[in-house]
Amino acid sequence: MTIQIVIILVYLLTTILIGLLAKRSSNSSVAFHGAGLGVLMCVAAGTGEWLGGTSTTGVSEYGYIFGLSGAWYTIANGIGVIVLALCFAKLYRSLETVTVPGIVEKYLGVDARVVSSILLTLVMVVVGTAQIIAAGTLGVTLLNIDFTLAVLILGTGFIIYTLAGGMIAVGYTNILHLVMMYGGAILAVFFALGDIGWIRGLRVSLPDSYFNFMTIGAPKVSSWVIASILGACTAQAGIQPILAARDVHVAKKAALLTALAVAPFGILTALLGMAARVKFPDLTNPKLALPTLMMDLSPVLSGIVLASILAAILSTVSPIILACGTMLTKDIYQRKLKTQADDRRILRVSRVITGLSGVLCMALAILMYGNTRVLDIVYFAYTIRGSLFIALLFGIYWKKASGKGAIWAMIAATFTGLLWVVYKSVYGEYPLHPLLTETYASVIVAALSMIVFSLFFSNSKNSASNKCNISG
Repeated sequence: MTIQIVIILVYLLTTILIGLLAKRSSNSSVAFHGAGLGVLMCVAAGTGEWLGGTSTTGVSEYGYIFGLSGAWYTIANGIGVIVLALCFAKLYRSLETVTVPGIVEKYLGVDARVVSSILLTLVMVVVGTAQIIAAGTLGVTLLNIDFTLAVLILGTGFIIYTLAGGMIAVGYTNILHLVMMYGGAILAVFFALGDIGWIRGLRVSLPDSYFNFMTIGAPKVSSWVIASILGACTAQAGIQPILAARDVHVAKKAALLTALAVAPFGILTALLGMAARVKFPDLTNPKLALPTLMMDLSPVLSGIVLASILAAILSTVSPIILACGTMLTKDIYQRKLKTQADDRRILRVSRVITGLSGVLCMALAILMYGNTRVLDIVYFAYTIRGSLFIALLFGIYWKKASGKGAIWAMIAATFTGLLWVVYKSVYGEYPLHPLLTETYASVIVAALSMIVFSLFFSNSKNSASNKCNISG
């Protein structure tokens, strides 16, 4: 057994132990989903939504190809969280719910809540599956572990600590993950750049375009920013800590600090991609930039950095499966099926659904391993989240918004996004216009459909009986 495997296994076992210790603080359904959290716990839990496998291996790939402009991925996420903090944190907190679909119900009715819960759960499962594929690939490419075995080991680990402690466990373990992510990235940058002559070595070896923050292209940057804003304001895993914060001041402060923790991380991983470009200029697959660079370090150091990549993945997966459990329990089981269930039953159902969500992600990861369309599916899932936010915005700010209109708008936007993704997979480009991505198309359809269907159903409006006060 290599030193890298030992370090990663020790880190995984430490994470599980912390989660098990957190169980004492989560013996009720309220604590399991989160309640009365302080700033540090909210930041730790929320950061996991935005710093995952894409912010490490994905951004380093962009750094290898484009340079520093690849960092826009995490910068855009930070901008999205800032918009959430400044524009919606206070409003969401005033609605006294722990789920995004619960917010939807306040403005668009209970049926819209159920539909949005199903769609957002689909988004969480897809994103969770992509993260587990990243974790399994880490085991295959770097540790010579069979993919299925890697998924079973890692997946079982994060399910155990999530089920044990719920939001409390996610908060405590993500504090460890956040420290590990930044610590590992800083160590990797220090040694990787040191080997090539620091920033001067990068400038001598790479073209000037690698140091321009817009090299990746304005359309890509704007698409990331728009998608991040839409996603931040409807992402259950990112919003749940805000809804669970002790008070509105803690919620807003935590969201702003989360943005500050997320945004700079991409600069570090983009620099690692640039260092890999200098040391290994002939890589046939830029996705291997970061793993290849790490294996060039000493065994102990590479083990620590690989553990930090695992930390990034785990910090995302755990909040995601917890978000699935929270939404399905609160929005469907408790709201529609068993409204009078006692706390013990709700806690038990929450744990069962959360565990099954994790198992489903693992099973899909094993089935989809090697599928080149995984990213397309993830992007499609993100369009669902953006479309839902458009419907919610109409519900908040437009008095004629209809619950039935919102349901049909969400369905129409979902099918539009699916059509765009399928069309691109077949023909290699988007329909209508190359810059009209699935995100833009779905958002446009969601807005137009919301207007048309709301007016059509205006006489049988089923939105929330009492519109919430926007100033709340």
